This record gives sequence, C-alpha cells and structure tokens, in this order.
Amino acid sequence: MKYMLIMNGPRDSYAQYMSWPKKILEANMAFMRDFTKKVADAGELVGTYGLASPTEAKLVRAGKGGKPITDGIFPESKEFLAGFWIVDVDRPERAYQLAAEVSAAPGGPVTSASGAPVDHFWIEVRAIMGSGAELK
Repeated sequence: MKYMLIMNGPRDSYAQYMSWPKKILEANMAFMRDFTKKVADAGELVGTYGLASPTEAKLVRAGKGGKPITDGIFPESKEFLAGFWIVDVDRPERAYQLAAEVSAAPGGPVTSASGAPVDHFWIEVRAIMGSGAELK
C-alpha cells in the first residue's frame, strides 16, 4: 500500500529554516538525505520532493473560457506544506514508523503560529487511494 508522508511547517518556517546556524542546517539536510536514502535502499521509496517557499505559491482556478485566475499566497493559512515522501510499504504501521523517524529530524528552534516552541514536526500520513492489493 502506498502512503504519503506529508511534512507541514508554520507560516514562517522557510525563513526560520534559512536562519538556523550553519552547523544545525547542515545536520538537518544530512539527516533528510540519509533518511531518504535509507527508505530508498529498503525499496520503500516511491518519490520525495521538498517544495519551494509558500511565498511563491498561487491558488489557481479556471475563469471564463478556462483562462487561469490566480490568487495570492494563502494569507489566512497558519501552516504550509513543506515537502513529502511517497512510500510503498506492507502495512500502515511501517508508514507510521517512518513518519515518526522523520519527525525527529535535527534542527533549530521553531515556533508554531501560536508562538509555542515546536521540538518536532507532525508528519501527516495518508493512504493513497487505490494503491493496495485490490488493484493487483
């Protein structure tokens, strides 16, 4: 079954991330590379991507004649999607185990939208519809 491990961050997480001390930033990047390599080597990784800053994001919908209409950068949002992994594992518990591991990535001080300190990121785990044995 395929699962998406979704990493969200507070509104200003990109700015916070880039302001971390170089040593902590390098440790975090190394952890992410090593985690991704480990999952790939286990044959469980389908794909992974980090996303650009939310300041570059746009909401898009079709207007008259299908012409794209864009809207700004989600001013009402408190959290943004930072990146994701798609894994193919035998059971949900394995996806939860991987999510727990990546949630503990080393990093600098981060605060939530409420101002409370965050010592780890919650990783949302979602099954990808129609990816199980019933389709084989």
